[in-house]
Amino acid sequence: MLMPGDMAVQHDGFLRHHLDTGEKRIIGVGRDVEGLRADGSVFPLHLSVGRADISGEVAFVGIMHDLSRRKAAEEATARSQRMDAIGQMTGGIAHDFNNLLTVVIGNLELLEMSETSAKSGALISDALEAAEIGADLTSRLMVFARKSTLNAAVIDLNAEVSKAVAMLKRTIHGHIAVETAFAEDLWQAKVDATQLQTAVLNIALNAQDAMPSGGKITLETRNMQLDDTYVAQEIGIDMGNYIRLSIADTGAGMSPETRTRAMEPFFSTKPVGQGTGLGLSMVYGFIKQSGGHIAIYSELGKGTTISLYFPALKDSARARPVLSEDPARHAAIGSGLRVLLVEDDPMVLRLSETRLRTLGFDCVTATTGDAAWDILQRRDDIDVVFTDLVMPGELSGHALAKRVAQDMPHLRILITSGFSENVLRGEEEAHAFAILRKPYRQADLAEAFRSLLQD
Repeated sequence: MLMPGDMAVQHDGFLRHHLDTGEKRIIGVGRDVEGLRADGSVFPLHLSVGRADISGEVAFVGIMHDLSRRKAAEEATARSQRMDAIGQMTGGIAHDFNNLLTVVIGNLELLEMSETSAKSGALISDALEAAEIGADLTSRLMVFARKSTLNAAVIDLNAEVSKAVAMLKRTIHGHIAVETAFAEDLWQAKVDATQLQTAVLNIALNAQDAMPSGGKITLETRNMQLDDTYVAQEIGIDMGNYIRLSIADTGAGMSPETRTRAMEPFFSTKPVGQGTGLGLSMVYGFIKQSGGHIAIYSELGKGTTISLYFPALKDSARARPVLSEDPARHAAIGSGLRVLLVEDDPMVLRLSETRLRTLGFDCVTATTGDAAWDILQRRDDIDVVFTDLVMPGELSGHALAKRVAQDMPHLRILITSGFSENVLRGEEEAHAFAILRKPYRQADLAEAFRSLLQD
């Protein structure tokens, strides 16, 4: 029951072989296998089988540990270590290459001053231009490696992003609209304004490339108070006050593999000669050096939202606090109700399930849209479907919601996503569903369900 079919059929054979021969191939030796959830999904599992002889009878004891959280943590750690290793390597290469370019550029400038031939002068000028482009590339590598010096100052982030938007509107293609949704009374942050503007332009120009037939770029700012442990764990940063700058597009979106590698230097989905692959890696280095965090939400065909989190200045945040709510007030919202939680990330799934149970809901979980649909066809005791937008398999979260709305209109549906709400609301079919923007606090989750259930 607890293992996939190919493993399950072998299980009894292993035990029978032990009883017949006494060979302890699996007894007392733990091993990593795959487990089977009730919804049909497979997950990593550690299995230990022990033997006990009691009054002449043999009893076997199986101890199983779900490894989903550990595997997810190991993958995240490995990805972080890979990025750090790449950063150290690129930082060293960039430093040495900068020294070489200094010599090259210096000698070319001396030649340019002494050369009188027009033909030679043109050649020297072209060589200088190429060397300066190389110097620009190495400076971007230094930013990624977090070895460049930031000129951080207390800034009005809305004003600095507005300057970048003004430059963007002069360079962006005419068939792409640029919109802003700036929060009023935004907290202050200590940020390098030039690097911030460069980051905005890099992300926006990448968005332009993802919308060859036109579309919309939305830049949005918001104060974020991450005083909820769940929220901080979900997006991988420390609790505290942050300013979030989200840059969203309605373009082609990214595959899961592209999302995973998007910030690696020299990784690019563009044809050879049309990009260095350093744009997002430079943004990553700048954000990390600023003490912040970057998150990418994307789905093929649904666009991309890249959110930059900057630590807010303490005095600024204290002057305009975001009031938290008493969680006890929300404890009975889900009393007597069963919610189908659909989330493919193991850590977020556990966090979300805990949060929903805190609100009084009984939970059934699924890790794909397809598995969720199978559950809904088998069971008639589900009251609410709470699904992430980006899901693996044939049914995305949005496709699942549309199918549920069509075939099971009595069910309430709540979608959650890290996509910019402006982009989500811009899709005609999205108007039918309530949307909760990630990251959200427990009070936000409670309010979303209260509104959903009162409609």
